[in-house]
Amino acid sequence: MDEAWLLKECRKGNPKAQEILYKQFASKMMGVCIRYAADRDTACDILQEGFVKIFAHLQDYSASGSFDCWVRRIFINCALEKIRKERLITEAIDPYPEQQDSIPSALEKMTADELLQLVMNLPEGYRTIFNLFAIEGFSHKEIAEMLHITEGTSRSQYARARQALQEMIRKMYL
Repeated sequence: MDEAWLLKECRKGNPKAQEILYKQFASKMMGVCIRYAADRDTACDILQEGFVKIFAHLQDYSASGSFDCWVRRIFINCALEKIRKERLITEAIDPYPEQQDSIPSALEKMTADELLQLVMNLPEGYRTIFNLFAIEGFSHKEIAEMLHITEGTSRSQYARARQALQEMIRKMYL
């Protein structure tokens, strides 16, 4: 299906075109939402909010970049808004001990779903920073600007998230 036609029809409010657009992105964006949410219900809320924003602001898409990237950015921003609203980004108090000896072999035994589940079990602040940096590829400077925190806080949250993941993996496989 031609993307230009689909976007034009969605802008006109064509329900069939909107349904096609929804079906095209829903499962992929649910994966993004799940990585940021504490549970599936929250992820569904973020997904719904994201599509509301997409349809409300479709006229703002300028076609200067990839539509997929524009959509993904909206969902990431919706997830971050939800987190900010609930004031769940906090600096962690207790750092985890740094031990890395058996992590590579344990990672080889894990499935992607198991790793995703561990990421979902991270505290909200850790999970958010981990997703933005390790999965979405944002720099610590960009993360700091998005979340209104310092670069140092972003770096320390990411380091602590990695340590927490390592500890969870160690407990599962050792």
